[in-house]
Amino acid sequence: MSLLTVSRLGKSFGGVRAVDGIDFQLAAGELLALIGPNGAGKSTTFNMVNGQLCADTGSIRLDGVELVGLKPRQIWRLGVGRTFQIAATFSSLTVVENVQMALVSADHKVYSLWRPAARHKRAEALALLAQVGMESQADRPCSVLAYGDVKRVELAIAMANSPKLLLMDEPTAGMAPAERNDLMALTRKLVVERGLGVLFTEHSMDVVFAYADRIVVLARGRLIAEGKPAQIRDHPKVQEVYFGSGKTFEKKPAAKAEGGQ
Repeated sequence: MSLLTVSRLGKSFGGVRAVDGIDFQLAAGELLALIGPNGAGKSTTFNMVNGQLCADTGSIRLDGVELVGLKPRQIWRLGVGRTFQIAATFSSLTVVENVQMALVSADHKVYSLWRPAARHKRAEALALLAQVGMESQADRPCSVLAYGDVKRVELAIAMANSPKLLLMDEPTAGMAPAERNDLMALTRKLVVERGLGVLFTEHSMDVVFAYADRIVVLARGRLIAEGKPAQIRDHPKVQEVYFGSGKTFEKKPAAKAEGGQ
């Protein structure tokens, strides 16, 4: 049984059919890339899975549970974590406090200003930071971190609810090549260790072809191709929508992370 099953998913804005009846599945322990040129419908699809947009038609099932109609908070509590294109952290808080805040939310707790959450599950927060290589910077303010480190903190925050599905929106945006590889290698490691399913959007084709197990390609709201990276690299329709005729995706060697395929 698939972890995530998307069936006949559709969304319109006025007279524009942004997503037009797409279907795909994602298994636990798999990294699935959702790609396409600008206007393809990938952001709309991504936001429907997360509950930020409600689908007009179709179904999104997580372990058999229907997500369409649920709010992002409800979907998060069903075991869906998310990172954003622009890293979402509280810059005024320390690294460990950011993760503790996520753990507070996961426990359905509310802390008032006079009951600070500073001691809530600090050990658990430090354990999450250790998994992303940030434990040594736990007590530094997020505001002083390098951007690549902020993205690691955001990944720890996304893991606070022990998700079975992780949504990553442009995870390597704004990062240098070495930082991109480090972050995706770390993601691959978490997938292997925890059996996560990961759905990610990404503009860097180097990242997509190096780390995705499978790729779904959208164009003008429709699914035009789905398969393993080698199949998508050589797919004539994919090359046409990205480049027009006469060009192909350049094959570049890329370091594979531990557990990569």
